[in-house]
Amino acid sequence: MTSSSEPMRVVFRADASLDIGTGHVMRCLTLADALSVKGVECCFISRDLQGNLIEQTRQRGYTVHMLPAPQGGQVVSQKPHHAAWLGVSWEMDAAESLPYLRELNPTWLVVDHYALDSRWEAATRECWQRLFVIDDLADRAHIAGVLLDQNLGRNASDYESLLPTHAQRLVGPQYALLRPEFSEIRPYSLERRKSGELRHILISLGGVDKDNATGAVLRTLRSCPLPDDCTITVIMGSHAPHLDDINALAAEMPWPTNVAINVNDMAKRMAEADLAIGAAGSTSWERCCLGLPSLMLSLADNQKGVAEALHRAGVAYNLGRPEELCASQECWGRLDQSGWLTRQSAKAAALVDGRGASRLVQVLVN
Repeated sequence: MTSSSEPMRVVFRADASLDIGTGHVMRCLTLADALSVKGVECCFISRDLQGNLIEQTRQRGYTVHMLPAPQGGQVVSQKPHHAAWLGVSWEMDAAESLPYLRELNPTWLVVDHYALDSRWEAATRECWQRLFVIDDLADRAHIAGVLLDQNLGRNASDYESLLPTHAQRLVGPQYALLRPEFSEIRPYSLERRKSGELRHILISLGGVDKDNATGAVLRTLRSCPLPDDCTITVIMGSHAPHLDDINALAAEMPWPTNVAINVNDMAKRMAEADLAIGAAGSTSWERCCLGLPSLMLSLADNQKGVAEALHRAGVAYNLGRPEELCASQECWGRLDQSGWLTRQSAKAAALVDGRGASRLVQVLVN
């Protein structure tokens, strides 16, 4: 056990890849940043998957203990549902993680991975003092002392049979992990929305967007009645496989369209946009914090529930799957309706205040 004189240490087990996307690692980085401000030592264990964020994490100042890339022919479990995202069996992942965990002996192990469950957690139990799990699915068991599910529409009772009875469940978007720049720029963002004008559209569908939902959005927008003086910004990651296609489409758009790569000022860009078209993932809470009206796409099965809950609450408009865009043309007419953007902005801002990371730090540190 760590003595009282030793610094608190938190180890994160999270991956990014073309299949997983970047959201899990990014929200862990947000929590790591908030903990580091309090003097907590943070590091990561991540696997060398195609589309990983290992180098970006190191550039943020964190040590990353890299697990080897998967080799062909390895047998991957069928459970849990996203087991294949790990690239190896959970047993191998645990065995490869154990040497790092033994050396680090973390005060808290934070696991944010749909492919890991109570079996992996039990296999590494000797090496950590406390376990914090970040989840969105409520589809597998954990032995965590604390669990976070930041989704709207989720209830603590959804984890009743999946956690120890003593486990603390932090549920709802008030715990959404947002970087501090979002709460800092929130007053400016909310103030500029009072006009309710549509002049700037921001499209952000994940750093990878392996199925090219961004291309489907741009093709659909070409036939939409946007204002003549409208401008469009598209946010992409450098690992996006369809980046060349997006650049070509942007050059052909009827309105000035800029493609920005690997941006580090997302809060500012959201604050200066009038409408976002984005995935119903973790960036939903960033848009809400800034009162940014949104049209949402479900890019994965686990995003469907979030999109439907936000739509029911009047916080954002659910477009469904990318292949359903053409059937969702009725929503574009709403953009010209008096007060629609303003009303949606107010409902979104009331849902998330941007202080979720601070609330979680209090739980972990205390």
